[in-house]
Amino acid sequence: MYDKLQALEDRFEQLESQISDPEIMADRAKWQQLVKSHSDLTEVVTAFRQYKKAQEELQDNKQMLEDKLEPDFREMVELEVEELESKIGELEKQLKILLLPKDPNDDKNVIVEIRGGTGGDEAALFAGDLFRMYSRFAEKKGWRTEIMDANETDLGGFKEITFVIEGKGAFSTLKFESGVHRVQRVPATESGGRIHTSAATVAVLPEAEDVDIDINPNDIRIDLFCASGPGGQCVNTTQSAVRITHIPTGTVVSCQDEKSQHKNKDKAMRVLRARLLDKAQEEQQKAIAGARKSMVGSGDRSERIRTYNFPQNRITDHRIGLTLHRLEYVLQGDLDELIDALITTDQAERLKAVEE
Repeated sequence: MYDKLQALEDRFEQLESQISDPEIMADRAKWQQLVKSHSDLTEVVTAFRQYKKAQEELQDNKQMLEDKLEPDFREMVELEVEELESKIGELEKQLKILLLPKDPNDDKNVIVEIRGGTGGDEAALFAGDLFRMYSRFAEKKGWRTEIMDANETDLGGFKEITFVIEGKGAFSTLKFESGVHRVQRVPATESGGRIHTSAATVAVLPEAEDVDIDINPNDIRIDLFCASGPGGQCVNTTQSAVRITHIPTGTVVSCQDEKSQHKNKDKAMRVLRARLLDKAQEEQQKAIAGARKSMVGSGDRSERIRTYNFPQNRITDHRIGLTLHRLEYVLQGDLDELIDALITTDQAERLKAVEE
């Protein structure tokens, strides 16, 4: 591990020199690529340098303990040795995690699709709750949220809603949210006070760039239609809504959120690229025989991943067995404890797979 880390530090220093070279800076595209590579290595190199410094300090302290020392000073040095050994252990664990293969999509923006499932109007209302939860979480992170397309119900929920979250590391943070989210509560439409169970599905897709997915214009069909609002009422008398069909895969994307036909087309194309990238990567993963799946990383859309129980103020993630009794805060966008636990479990599983 040490040799690999040293090689990364050497590469980091080489990149540092290159991005300061006026000749390379003149080539904007190449310079930006080098800056990104330098940025990608910053965290692991910083941790490695801390590790080396701690090792040197530990060695110096151990050498001091071989000499005759005053009792008080010896006690202080022994305490420092203990602290340094603990620090080195934590840094070794951190470095092992940082050396794990990185998901190439981790730094991408995400396109999130939420659909009301079983439960009718209540499921649509819950889909709206999930949308607001992720929007508030993104806002706390300083990320930008933009609705791509939405099919709103008369009661204010969503049969389906598609939106993009733009921010550094958005996909690495939210990629474990894909799956079936179940809610247990007394619906606003329920007069008898009975608890109902309904569900909504969430799909988190990395937003594809042009270089990720090359779409042949001859492979798509574009249809225009009038946008509609809740209850089917026509809210736009011009054909600004756009439906794009990718003929080879049968993938259909529609967008009617904007009044401009061109803006709707651009948004629909962004969603189409994300879906095609997700489909291609899913097929690639299936083709890798014997690949070990993380317990939280399957991304299976049909898997029930979480239950939101309102009467007990409880939220449970079934994949890792985590239960929190702070549902109202989670729905306000306080997702950090849940997401951190999922990421930590995934890292532990991948470390275990590497060490076996």
